[in-house]
This record gives sequence, structure tokens and C-alpha cells, in this order.
Amino acid sequence: MSQEKVDRYKKEKANRKQNMRKQRTLKYVRRTVVSVIAVAFVAWVAYSAYDIHESNRQRVVAEVNYSAVTDYLNSMNQSE
Repeated sequence: MSQEKVDRYKKEKANRKQNMRKQRTLKYVRRTVVSVIAVAFVAWVAYSAYDIHESNRQRVVAEVNYSAVTDYLNSMNQSE
């Protein structure tokens, strides 16, 4: 049993740098993925709040009176 532990320790020690590099890389990848997801979530919440705010605002409606143009066109047609 003791020899098995020693052999396992030697294997672990031989690959320690590679394992630590893998762990460090995975840690940064996890942080990046979580950060991107968090930013996307915050952006989605902000956009939704802005959209709700904009949909509740009253829209300005302008009415155009075309009667002067219509009268002018009618007078042009009558003069022909």
C-alpha cells in the first residue's frame, strides 16, 4: 500500500505544472464565461427597462391641414 502511494505521488509530481496550468486556464475561462453572461443579463434588463419606459411615454402626434394644398390643386385643375 505504501509503495502505491509513493508511485501515485511521483506521477502527480511529474504532471504538477501541467495540471496547475490547466486549472488556471479553466479558472480564467470560467470567469470570462460568467462575466459575459452577467454583462448580457444586465444589458438585457437595462434594455427591457428602457423599452418599457419608452412604451409608456405619450407619442407626439402632429396633424397636417392639407386644405390649402387641396384648394390650390383644385384651382389649378379648374383653370385648365
